Order: sequence, then C-alpha cells, then structure tokens
Amino acid sequence: MSIDLDAPAREATFVGVSSRRRIKNGVATALVGFAFLVALVPLAWVIISVLAKGTGAVLSAEWWTQSLNGLLARQQGGGAYHAIIGTLFQGLVCAAIATPIGVMVAVYLVEYGGTSRLARAATFMVDILTGVPSIVAALFIYAVWISIFGLGRSAFAVSLALVLLMVPVVVRSSEEMLRIVPDDLREASYALGVPKWKTIMKVVIPTALSGMLTGIVLALARVMGETAPVLILVAYAPYINFNIFEGNMASLPLLMTVERNNPTDAGADRVWGAAITLILIITIFQLLAAFLSKLTAPKTR
Repeated sequence: MSIDLDAPAREATFVGVSSRRRIKNGVATALVGFAFLVALVPLAWVIISVLAKGTGAVLSAEWWTQSLNGLLARQQGGGAYHAIIGTLFQGLVCAAIATPIGVMVAVYLVEYGGTSRLARAATFMVDILTGVPSIVAALFIYAVWISIFGLGRSAFAVSLALVLLMVPVVVRSSEEMLRIVPDDLREASYALGVPKWKTIMKVVIPTALSGMLTGIVLALARVMGETAPVLILVAYAPYINFNIFEGNMASLPLLMTVERNNPTDAGADRVWGAAITLILIITIFQLLAAFLSKLTAPKTR
C-alpha cells in the first residue's frame, strides 16, 4: 500500500462559500443598512431643524448671561441663563443622590446578593422603576414630599423625582459592567489575603469604572430633559434662583413649555433656543463621559 506524502494530514475544515449564502449575506447587509438609514433620517431631520431655528438665539451673548426677568412676552432679547442654572442644579443634585445609591445596589446584586430573596426583590423593583413614566414619579414625590410632609414645591423635589428615574439606569449599567470583570481578578486578590470589601474597592470597581461612568453620565443626560417633574413639582420663574430648597426655579424644559404658549416670534425663538441649549448641554456631558471613560479605562498594551 502506497502513501502519498504530499497529501494533507487531514481534510480542510473551511470550504468555499456557496452562491446562495453570498446572496443571503448581501440581502441581509442591504436590509441592515437600509434600516440604519431609516432610523438616521428622523434624527438628522430633528437636529437640522433645531439648528436652523435655534442658532440665532444661542449665538447672542445675552442668551448665556441674562435672564428674562422684567421682559414682556412679546419683547425680544433676554436669555436663558436662569433656565440653564436651574437645569444644571436639578440634574447635579439628582446625580449626587442617585449615583451612590445605584452603584451600591449594583455592587450588592453582583458581589453579595446572589440568588437571595433580597437580591431577587431588588432586581424586581429595579425592573419596575425602569418602566415607570416620569409623570408617575413626579406624582409620587408630590404625594410624599408635598401632601404628606407638607413641604413646598421646589427644585429639590424635582431632583427627587429625577432620582427615581435615574437610579434604575445606573443600577443596570453598573451591574453589567461589574459582571464582565473577570473572576480571575477577584480570585487572585482573595489568594493574596485581601478582604472582599477591599477587593471590590481596589480591584473590581476600578476595572469596571470606565463603563460605569459612561452609564452614569448617560443616565444623567436622559433625566435632564424630563418635563413632567418640573411641571408638577416647581413653578416657572423668569429670574435666577440659586436656592433649590425654596422658591420657583426655571429649567430648560420648563422654559420651552412656558414659551410654547407665547404666540409671538420672541416665544418661538426662545423655544428653539432652549432646545438647542439643552442639546448642547447633553452633548457636553456625552463628551465628558467619553473622556472619563478613556481616562479611567484599564491600561493595556
């Protein structure tokens, strides 16, 4: 029996792609590309419309340095400084409360909870909060903060309502980031005698910090544009108010809602100017998230 020494040791595992599979792949690629373009058209349309109608207002220096205090509805001029301050105050207070709560819940679910009843209950409640409309969160805070405790409408009440909307997003994003941390890192730390809490603080969280920061900033950008909480829990003020616990305070969503009822050209300019200002603020937060994500990402070759 002769043996062909030039023959391969085994048959090739990869065979040529058939024409039928090439056609299916091409059709699927075309459909995905078409779906992407269909989704991109309304987004581009909205951005172009806002830029075309709101650029004139935001290019004025008064828009960033003055409020609408003392101006009549039909008068041109003034700015959104008071609304920008209110939006940032409400959003940052919300983030200061929601971020530690969301991160600690995520750490418990991943590192400690396991399949316990408390962990299952927490997961169930987070799932419920994820689908709660903003107006329901606002009505809940109104019932507790104003009706039961007897406290007045304020920007802080708005921040509490936004916390209910931000916490589940922070929990879900942080939980996913913590779960993708390799168990080998935890086991190596335990093998060196490091306690579990210190392993979480020094190994697990720093490894997942990049994705966690991105999720936190994205959650903040989501809640900053909510309108229902500001309509129910605080009244509009055309002047600047730096006290979030007392008095009326404007915000960009509230400014757009109020000026939408203004039939003059001044009202339309303010609505579109507030819209593009809110987009710019959210874009800045997105860029900040990308920068922090790159800055805190694990250094690898």
